[in-house]
Amino acid sequence: MSATAKLIGIAIKPKRLQPMQELTSIQLSVELGLAGDRCGKPGSRQVTLLSQTAWRAACADLGVDLPWTMRRANLLVDDLPLLQSTGARILIGDAVLEITGETDPCSRMEKAQQGLFEALRRDWRGGVCCRVVQGGLLELGMDVELI
Repeated sequence: MSATAKLIGIAIKPKRLQPMQELTSIQLSVELGLAGDRCGKPGSRQVTLLSQTAWRAACADLGVDLPWTMRRANLLVDDLPLLQSTGARILIGDAVLEITGETDPCSRMEKAQQGLFEALRRDWRGGVCCRVVQGGLLELGMDVELI
C-alpha cells in the first residue's frame, strides 16, 4: 500500500473542550506531538489525521457542509485511503507517523451535528490515530505519503 496526498490543514486543541486553532505550520516531536496540543504526550493517540475525501463523504450523507475542524482532528490531507491502515506509516517531510488505529467518533460529534456520529463510523471516515516516530516541521502544502 502506497499513496500520496497533500497536507491541507493543521489544527491543535490547546485546552479541553476549546475550539480548534488552525495553523499554517507546526513543529512535531516524539516527546510532545504537535507543539501546543493538549493530547501530544507519547502514546497511541498523539496525533489524529483525517482525509478530506472521507470527511466530505460523511457530510454528504447528512446533506451538510461542515468545517473539518468540527471533527477535532489535528491534520487534514486531501485524500488518503485510511481504511484498515493500522501499522502503516505516514511520511510528511522529515516527520514519520505510525497509524495505531481508527479514530472512533465520540458523542461530541452527535452534539455538533445530528447523525454525524453514525456517518463517521463507516469505513474509518473519522480518520486515524497516530504516534510520532520521528519529528519535523509540518507546513501546509507538504507532500504526504502513506507507506
